Amino acid sequence: MSEASAPARKPAKGKYELDERLKAYQGVWVFVEHEQGEVHPVSWELLGEGRKLADTLGVELCGVVLGAPGLRTRRFCDEAFFHGADACYLVEDPVLANYRNEPFTKGLTELVNTYQPEILLLGATTQGRDLAGSVATTLQTGLTADCTELRIDPDNRSLAASRPTFGGSLLCTILTLNYRPQMATVRPRVMAMPDRDAARSGRIIEHALHLLETDIVTKVLDYIPDARQDKPQLPFADVIVAGGRGMKKPENFQLIRDLAAVLGGEVGASRPVVQAGWVELDRQVGQSGKTVRPKLYIAAGISGAVQHRVGMEGSDVIIAINTDPNAPIFDFATYGIVGNAMTILPALTEVFRQELALAKIAV
Repeated sequence: MSEASAPARKPAKGKYELDERLKAYQGVWVFVEHEQGEVHPVSWELLGEGRKLADTLGVELCGVVLGAPGLRTRRFCDEAFFHGADACYLVEDPVLANYRNEPFTKGLTELVNTYQPEILLLGATTQGRDLAGSVATTLQTGLTADCTELRIDPDNRSLAASRPTFGGSLLCTILTLNYRPQMATVRPRVMAMPDRDAARSGRIIEHALHLLETDIVTKVLDYIPDARQDKPQLPFADVIVAGGRGMKKPENFQLIRDLAAVLGGEVGASRPVVQAGWVELDRQVGQSGKTVRPKLYIAAGISGAVQHRVGMEGSDVIIAINTDPNAPIFDFATYGIVGNAMTILPALTEVFRQELALAKIAV
């Protein structure tokens, strides 16, 4: 274990005190994830959340960009400023042209060891999860994955990262008290997208990566994009109509599809429905599925357990339909309808169809 990552001394009289060596770690960092010239939106969402954390701590918020040399990576730094960053660490090297774990881990860990941030946030994407695990292991620090809430503990200024546990039935808050940096990953659409301010600017801190292509075992031979053009895009849908076991049988899920089609939305589902094979996994909403933030979320026959709630409670408007007036979903729904979804959904579909038809005529 390195000196910088050594645990804090045992606190006196039960009070937590950060080791003096770890007090040098300051600042909140967000890893800016990009692929094929496009930044993943979760990076901007994390900058919005990171801005709150940094302001609470009274420290800088910084973006971290790793990539091949060129104007594109500097443009990513500019976008980081527009979304709230005060500064941006930039590592440019030909070996970083495509994501590979080894060079990206080396680049990010070098930055951390050199500039010592107290908090490092990454998206819980395929790339982010791969990188976060290897970086945390290399730095010998703690990592809280798939967080739904991030805040600063007022008693010790540590990162309090909350996430579902025990299969989504409970929420737990984890603090990495004795190590720095404190690391966490957050899934796309969990945090709100911050307003973009093109008037903002910041400073770019460049760092060289001394790594040869011949030193890297993994080679990129080709890039093949996902061929599935009809893949559900739940995280970015404005309208989602979701169904649960309260729909009784798979045939009744057509009522969900009919309403979603009329509203121009996506079809979602709870975990039990997916596990029963009624719909494909890509349509599962919840802790073990997709996290969504639509303008309208209609939940039919879904009880509203924590596992599902954490995946959709950020929706602007939630309409819940359930026969049980005591269903947990009514505790956080914007509007609740107590009744049989098999009767209510066709009625809603017809009303929306007529209203939308009248709206088109009026235009």
